[in-house]
Amino acid sequence: MSKPVVTFIGENNLFITIETVSKLLIQNQEGLKNVAKETLALNKLENALNSNPMIKTAEVYVTVNGTLNADIEQRNPIARVSTNASYYIDDEGFFMPLSTNYSARVPLVTGFVEKNNLKNVYKVANKIRNDAFLKKNVFEIHQSIDKTIYLKLRQCKFLVQLGDVMNLDKKINNLKAFYQKSLKEKTLDDYKKVNLQFDNQVVCTKA
Repeated sequence: MSKPVVTFIGENNLFITIETVSKLLIQNQEGLKNVAKETLALNKLENALNSNPMIKTAEVYVTVNGTLNADIEQRNPIARVSTNASYYIDDEGFFMPLSTNYSARVPLVTGFVEKNNLKNVYKVANKIRNDAFLKKNVFEIHQSIDKTIYLKLRQCKFLVQLGDVMNLDKKINNLKAFYQKSLKEKTLDDYKKVNLQFDNQVVCTKA
């Protein structure tokens, strides 16, 4: 049988290589005769690919000329946990192992984080991913043992205390307003802590 044709859909960053996917396909199609007629065989190949922790979805099919094709959508990491364990959180809020093939440039997550309880950190990481200001400025999310969330910004000495993830949009808008005002007044370096957890106000601690 000819070499499988592997196509990646979406993100260009290869957390899994074409060679690895081809190898998985070849290993799992051994002993399968006449793949074109074997729906079960194709399902088996799809299941083998979908069980790979780097793959979100896989569609396997055979073209008219008998070539085996696999369309692969990879999982997309949005934060990297670096505690006593290292792993990604993907764009659906799930644990994703690191790849030996590619390292994603995403915010670091530190502090007290449990693989089976990622929802708070995920909510913040997802907000960062979808907000141009945060994406540009936030490089670390820290969760303390009481689930208080802190952010560290590039080129700023102060620590941002978010508190919990309630009213996240309002807190982020307050942070942006504070940042723009302080940038204009050249006072960003005057603070060591910026607390956003109180309603409708930003409480700053001077350095």
